[in-house]
Amino acid sequence: MSALLDKIWQRVKGVPYRKRLLVISIAVIIGSLSLLFTTRMSRMLQLKEMNEMALWSYAMERMGESTHNDPIIFQVVHNQNIPFVLLDENGRVEKSHLVPEHILNHPERRMKLIMKLSRQNDPIEISTPRGSRYILFYGNSALLDWLILFPYVQLAVVAIFVFFAFLTFRTSKQDEQNRVWIGLAKETAHQLGTPISSLMGWLEYLRSQGIDPAAVEEMSKDLKRLVKVADRFGKIGSETSLNTTNLGEVVGDCVLYFRTRIPRKVTLNYNGLAIAPVMVQMNAALFEWVVENLLKNALDALQGVGTIDVVVSQDDEWAYIDVRDTGKGIAKSNWKKIFEPGFTTKTRGWGLGLSLSKRIIEEYHKGHIAVTESEMGKGTNIRISVRKS
Repeated sequence: MSALLDKIWQRVKGVPYRKRLLVISIAVIIGSLSLLFTTRMSRMLQLKEMNEMALWSYAMERMGESTHNDPIIFQVVHNQNIPFVLLDENGRVEKSHLVPEHILNHPERRMKLIMKLSRQNDPIEISTPRGSRYILFYGNSALLDWLILFPYVQLAVVAIFVFFAFLTFRTSKQDEQNRVWIGLAKETAHQLGTPISSLMGWLEYLRSQGIDPAAVEEMSKDLKRLVKVADRFGKIGSETSLNTTNLGEVVGDCVLYFRTRIPRKVTLNYNGLAIAPVMVQMNAALFEWVVENLLKNALDALQGVGTIDVVVSQDDEWAYIDVRDTGKGIAKSNWKKIFEPGFTTKTRGWGLGLSLSKRIIEEYHKGHIAVTESEMGKGTNIRISVRKS
């Protein structure tokens, strides 16, 4: 079954978006026409049944009680699938059809049935030539009940079809957009390859010219970071391999890189190098990307002055990285929104950093990332949680 669904899905994905929209429109039109046709049929059947019961009532008024014993009328009445109860002027059951005896013999149940029948169709008063008076209560046949119900079933089926079609095509559209972004990321990584190779050559040239070794070393670190960035873009959309890695070292490398590149009035603290190794399954290149995004956001929130604390901790099953800053804070209404693509409070930027971070942590590493604390004007804490090896 799953193989069949996969084949159908592959064929659906291959159909152009406009054609798929046309298919949905045609399906909705067919469903609507079918709905109108079924509604018309149920109305016609209802009128037919009302006319049959009115005809029988008219026969009783003209012929009196003898209609009960007339073989032709008896055959016509009993061939109908219309439930009815005929009461005399004293409320006794004179005749019934398709009504169980246990209901007729129970006053409360009989009254409930009569009320139900009177809601389905207006009762008919009958006066015979002998002066007897009767009231005919009748309902809908089983076929009519099904026809009345069927349009609602059709509506539900059409609604479900449209809903799933919308989800399918929306997902397909998102997949198409994702493929564009993945292609763009891979092309960016490819284009970065040439200038990176050139910069490596120039770096070796600077070393040979006796340039200040400390300056060359910092340039080398920046070049290595650029290589990592290109590597990350190249990994987008590819199968991600996870390896058992010391979490403290990976986070520590990011912290050490940032320490020499942050404003002088910003303090960056880290506890991870002083604790026992915390081993987790991760892709180091992508995980570093997440930590860097959090550090960059924290620096933006500080606006040149304040403190960032990066804290690694663990329990029996999980390892945690908390990035705390003393910056401007995040309104509680935005705690979840900051991880949505395109959301940003900055004057510049596309709002993709935290959404990519969320995807890397939750989809690739099966972990969690969330704002755990934040107060306007006092700072924010964002926590990453990943399972230990």
